[in-house]
Amino acid sequence: MGGAHSHSHGHEHAHGPANHGRAFAVGVVLNSAFVVVEATFGFLSGSMALVADAGHNLSDVLALLIAWGASIAARQPPSARFTWGLKSSTILAALANAMLLLIAIGAISFETVHRLFDPVEPQGETMIWVAGLGIVINTATALMFMRGRAHDINIRGAFLHMAADALVSLGVVLAGVAILLTGAHWIDPVTSLVIVAVIGWGTWSLLRDSVKLALHGVPDSVDEAAVRAFLSGLSGVASVHDLHIWPMSTTETALSAHLVMPLGHPGDMFLHDLAEELEHHHHVGHVTVQVETEGNGCEGCGHE
Repeated sequence: MGGAHSHSHGHEHAHGPANHGRAFAVGVVLNSAFVVVEATFGFLSGSMALVADAGHNLSDVLALLIAWGASIAARQPPSARFTWGLKSSTILAALANAMLLLIAIGAISFETVHRLFDPVEPQGETMIWVAGLGIVINTATALMFMRGRAHDINIRGAFLHMAADALVSLGVVLAGVAILLTGAHWIDPVTSLVIVAVIGWGTWSLLRDSVKLALHGVPDSVDEAAVRAFLSGLSGVASVHDLHIWPMSTTETALSAHLVMPLGHPGDMFLHDLAEELEHHHHVGHVTVQVETEGNGCEGCGHE
């Protein structure tokens, strides 16, 4: 038997995409300028570690641009064709950024292996000064994304990229110092390989999380078992079936469920309170509930 539907659309301050336009703009400008400087001095000094770090920073500039564009698109209002708006563009952006990093890893690895067999004498002092500038720029950029990193995978990704870049630049500085002290040229390409490993580690995490969101997997912020237990424990609910929880974007989550309530529809206040509870305690801001008086009231739903 068909029932009623309740929609809770959440509060923008809690679940909507935050506006980090200024942080994105400053980050893109600073890092674009640094990519040019680092790549130039990397080739002039013969440092593959600097070139590798420049390649990583270039991928981060592209990542910032993609994430920035997605954050703008996610705030666009719904339309007749896109009834949820363009919220899921943030998920596509996270997936695209993971792919960009994979391409960067392949290119850097290829050139680094070549340098291992055909070494070029790097200039340790140049490596130290240029990478030191990178530490300052990447740290400053990362700090601008600290505030929103806990609630948005896009912002968290930008923060982690910049923070990792600062650590990678620190590694290049240490490599430059080691070359000056020992004169061992192999330190430079080996450092480049370490940089690739660090990038790869972060890329795997981003790729895994973005693919899961793209496949409508339950977000990490939501405990499916706890949500099911909450719905099953509501007064008058005999059973719950067809429970679905999926991400609408990197910051917003939707839920639909069928509640079997033999005594009939409990009224709008019940649905309102249910939606409020799911939003504030289970991080689900968009709720659709169908109430049924019999367990077999939905034909073809695929009961769970």
